Amino acid sequence: MPELPEVETVRKTLTKLILDKTIENITVYWPKIIKNPLEVEQFIDALKGERIVDIGRRGKFLIIYTKKYALVSHLRMEGKYGLYQKSEPFDKHTHVIFHFTDDTELRYRDVRKFGTMHLYVKGEEFAREPLVHLGPEPFSADFTVDYLQTKLSKTNRKVKPALLDQKLLVGLGNIYVDETLFRAGIHPERLASSLTKKEIFLLHREIVATLSEAVEKGGSTIRSYVNSQGEIGMFQLELLVYGRKDEECKRCGRTLIKTTVGGRGTHYCPHCQKLKL
Repeated sequence: MPELPEVETVRKTLTKLILDKTIENITVYWPKIIKNPLEVEQFIDALKGERIVDIGRRGKFLIIYTKKYALVSHLRMEGKYGLYQKSEPFDKHTHVIFHFTDDTELRYRDVRKFGTMHLYVKGEEFAREPLVHLGPEPFSADFTVDYLQTKLSKTNRKVKPALLDQKLLVGLGNIYVDETLFRAGIHPERLASSLTKKEIFLLHREIVATLSEAVEKGGSTIRSYVNSQGEIGMFQLELLVYGRKDEECKRCGRTLIKTTVGGRGTHYCPHCQKLKL
């Protein structure tokens, strides 16, 4: 699933590609993607004639703004946007097409059909599902060391599942949690409430640093992620533990391990990330 850096890269790319375009019509081939309004015809009728004025992001969600509306889009596992000429063919995995007045089309393609779209009158999007219960952005002033310490001290979960909780903090997924915990020297199975203030300081620092570096490099190309122009992210070249099972740790030379924590595949170094009980 694309995480914050990948979604931010898609946001930047879409801003270059579709800003100021006007929606002439919309074709929906897989109605279940549209979660609000419940009637697809209402979704289409609302956006006809609307001009794209901004592209935002909240955690892992894209927000496509028109003059009147906010379209909240979650890519899930395989969702992708691409801008095409009207004359270009499309395949069976293309489920929503936004037809623009200049004969270009924004196409949403999703092999697994897990993606979602919610349409709200602009200003309502943050008070409604799926954005209403999200935690702070990692680059925001609200995400402080004290905030992180308060939240982690009140949970009985292991630190990895806690960090994956989007109600605690948005944007972190499996890749960047593994990378952050390695960089902070924290075992993924540590109880979150057992972390010391020094460890939480390091964790906070590495969350911000890891995500910042990943955004700068356009995200990580894992499986089939590409941005909206078909370009791959390059942060996968910087990954220290994720996807490197049985390889040497770049810090200590020991063998990296893959296990399961909270139902998620988890990569770590048993020497650099000792489990403290």
